[in-house]
Amino acid sequence: MRIKRGAVSKIKGLRRRGRSIPEISTLLAIPKSTVHRYVRNVDVSIGYQERLLARRNASKIISQRNWDFARQKAKSRLGGLSEKELALIAVCLYWAEGAKRDFTFSNTDPRMVKVFITILKKVFDIKKERLQISLRIYEDLDKTKCLKFWSKVTGMVLDKNTSVNILKGMKSGKLQYGMCRVRLRKGGLLLKEFSAIIDRIIELMPL
Repeated sequence: MRIKRGAVSKIKGLRRRGRSIPEISTLLAIPKSTVHRYVRNVDVSIGYQERLLARRNASKIISQRNWDFARQKAKSRLGGLSEKELALIAVCLYWAEGAKRDFTFSNTDPRMVKVFITILKKVFDIKKERLQISLRIYEDLDKTKCLKFWSKVTGMVLDKNTSVNILKGMKSGKLQYGMCRVRLRKGGLLLKEFSAIIDRIIELMPL
């Protein structure tokens, strides 16, 4: 966002007087990302440094309190997960991140990949021998480290024989271990089951 020179002066002036980025954003009705760009090299005046520090500490306390509340709400909403609920989780993950023509699930989030594989094994009785793991990484990433990382996540041995697609360019803005792709050998039947469950979800939803 481009702003007028006078607004830039106001941003810097407020910063020198110990105002936080959210405060400046609210006061001037300017996006926080824009404020951040103009205050990066602005030093807070000595007399206002304590104020800024106090605001930051207060923000951390509020954030922690909100996280505690959110975790408590999550526990009250989900006392446990049934097999049916786990199946729905896997299906919805696949609905969002899976291929349409063959049973292939891809993601960069290790937690998501681990949850997906775990449910396949426990709920759908898929043996790990039927799972084929491959990676997609950028050329500046350490291939060995990526293989070791995803080995731990998937619970499978990934080595020099694992298919790794190396992309040109840098990993800027991406996770440092690339993308993991989980393919189910002879997965046509399960893919149809997942598709049927998705259709059933749509039928049951009051859209």
